[in-house]
Amino acid sequence: MGHPQRLRIVAELSAGRLHVSELARRLGISRPLLYMHLQRLEQAGMITGELELSPEGKAMKFYEVVPFRIHVTVDTVLDALRADEAAGQEGPDNVQESQ
Repeated sequence: MGHPQRLRIVAELSAGRLHVSELARRLGISRPLLYMHLQRLEQAGMITGELELSPEGKAMKFYEVVPFRIHVTVDTVLDALRADEAAGQEGPDNVQESQ
């Protein structure tokens, strides 16, 4: 949660649900990078995503904030750090963003 982009995502979604493309435009980041952050926030139980069909039959993914409470302890910080380090070793999750 401490990543600045994740904080910005939660802030944008706090006003209401958004389509991924709109969220990416508002934040000025690529959709692949946004999806990586959305996945982490969804795994943490802070947001939820839902696929919907547009009138044209196109699948559209919308995200919204769900009620959450964060309780931070030394153990949760260490667990989060380990998870980020493991994710960094698994793939290109630490892609640079253009701002």
